[in-house]
Amino acid sequence: MIKLEMAKRGVAAAEKKAEELGIKITTCVVDEKGLIVIMARMDDALPISPRFAESKAYTACVLRMPTKSLLDYAAPDEPYYGVTSLFAGEFTTIPGGLPVQIEERFVGGVGVGGGAPDQDEQCAKAALQAITI
Repeated sequence: MIKLEMAKRGVAAAEKKAEELGIKITTCVVDEKGLIVIMARMDDALPISPRFAESKAYTACVLRMPTKSLLDYAAPDEPYYGVTSLFAGEFTTIPGGLPVQIEERFVGGVGVGGGAPDQDEQCAKAALQAITI
């Protein structure tokens, strides 16, 4: 279970990484059902960044894989081809979403939006590390 205090640590770590990278982001942490535990948008982050962050967190959570890894499975002739069109576009293959696993149990997801895909991924990794300590 992801508790609010854990999620807050994740947001703080993601924002610290974003500051190091010189970007403004939104971080979203969801529980094991994909429901938002916390979402925080840095001042001047792109207005669309919360939607990206939530979609990334939800996708990573319910599919139990990083959004970056999903890209390989969503190509034509692969098992998740068309997944980004399902459920009114709730799923994404854009990097920056990671599942949260504690003691071999999937307990949620973290998603970051607002930077370039590799920057979002770095911020999400910082958040994940802070959540799982």
